[in-house]
Amino acid sequence: MADTSAPARARIRVPAGSQPSTYTADTYQNVVARLGIGTGNLQSASTYGYNPISRNRMLLDFMYRGSWIVGKVVDVVAEDMTRAGVKITSTLDPADIAAIHDGARNWGVWDGIADGIKWSRLYGGAILVILIDGQDPATPLNTSTVGRGQFRGLLPLDRWMIQPSFTETVRDLGPDLGKPVFYDVTASAPAFQGERVHYSRVIRLEGIKLPYWQSQTEQFWGMSVIERLYDRLVAFDSTTAGAAQLVFKAYLRTYKVEGLRQILGGPEAAQKGLMAQLDAIRAYQSTEGLTLMDAKDEMTALTYSFGGLSDVLARFEEQIAGAADIPLVRMFGQSPAGFSTGEADLRTHYDGINAQQNARLRPGVKRVYELLCRSELGIEPPDGYAIAFEPLWQLSATERATIAKTNTDTILAAEVQGTISHAVALKELKGQSEETGIFTNITDADIAEAEAEPPAPDETAVNPPGPDEIDADAPASPVAPVPPVDGSRLPGLSPAA
Repeated sequence: MADTSAPARARIRVPAGSQPSTYTADTYQNVVARLGIGTGNLQSASTYGYNPISRNRMLLDFMYRGSWIVGKVVDVVAEDMTRAGVKITSTLDPADIAAIHDGARNWGVWDGIADGIKWSRLYGGAILVILIDGQDPATPLNTSTVGRGQFRGLLPLDRWMIQPSFTETVRDLGPDLGKPVFYDVTASAPAFQGERVHYSRVIRLEGIKLPYWQSQTEQFWGMSVIERLYDRLVAFDSTTAGAAQLVFKAYLRTYKVEGLRQILGGPEAAQKGLMAQLDAIRAYQSTEGLTLMDAKDEMTALTYSFGGLSDVLARFEEQIAGAADIPLVRMFGQSPAGFSTGEADLRTHYDGINAQQNARLRPGVKRVYELLCRSELGIEPPDGYAIAFEPLWQLSATERATIAKTNTDTILAAEVQGTISHAVALKELKGQSEETGIFTNITDADIAEAEAEPPAPDETAVNPPGPDEIDADAPASPVAPVPPVDGSRLPGLSPAA
């Protein structure tokens, strides 16, 4: 019988006189030693199973409530994405910008966004319904029709509270192409039960985005972030529970009693005597106590060693942190091994959070803040009205002062050398004020006034060079002839003079 464990290799006919080509495989295999995938070894029997726990809402609920690791995986990213908020870039008065931020806080905008991200990560999908007073949620949202006081916050609904429209999908070109046009709210939702919501009135969130056909099996949604780390989570919890169980068996003692069967099967007084002796041993056995027993009795002790358990748990923690894409210092509150303090890991994590904010939240948050401008101020957002997510990594006071001094010295030196004008210097100082907090009081009016100032006079024209500064070898510049003075044109002089 032929050996079918190794993959078949195609026979290549090499023309006579030509150099035979070398067979190249994309994996290493040694059939004789049974090394590599497909060589009949135990490793070749390995595969990956299909465990779609994203569809098991009750299991996900129990995991979120009962496992602090699952809670961390779900909550940490959502809280980091919404912790710092946004800054508004606009020509609006600072008081108006503060009013918009107050409106966002009063209507719980960021709390609603955080909840939506959490449930999308836990269940694989959620939406945030934009609440506009006096408008039908089934109609497309026209931001120009939103007036003062109409924006009322965001309502998070997870995937189990809504039913997407499978037959009606968006046909307009754009990021929503192919997504459901409507979301029908189920009877179990906290609000809008039985109503239909248009896609323009929602901020759609997904946990882990899936390929097209997989998303179809998940009813247009993504996958729970817990599904990928489920096997690592089970391994970690099993190891932790096993280590905790060893504590109860850390010191096992065996006491051999002669005639134990006869005592247990004999009168009750003998059994009570045995238990009294054991109680006395437990009560008085210590570093200074004595253990009294019959000469024919024997006691042995077995002590367990916990060495190596910490290393095993540490490796599982690293696997969970890697699967959740959360650094150890943020996930478990501990610094990585070696000389690292964890700051580099946090910076990398915050950079990833910022990338997710811009990719998944920016369009929806921008729409919300445009509605806040209309609702809180009653005006249309002016030209240049934009938002930017605040950085999570905050500079210390010393770092801010150092950066401010370096930037200021560089800008002022360029102005003194004539490389930039005074107006440009003011613009540069105002631009770096967002990072350092210095020169925040420079206004657009100050910059406009500097731009209207006449250029500074040439110092060489005001202060001509002295005799010592004139180069004798330099060619003399031509001197224009001086016209004769007409005395009649000077006041106080007659022509005769």
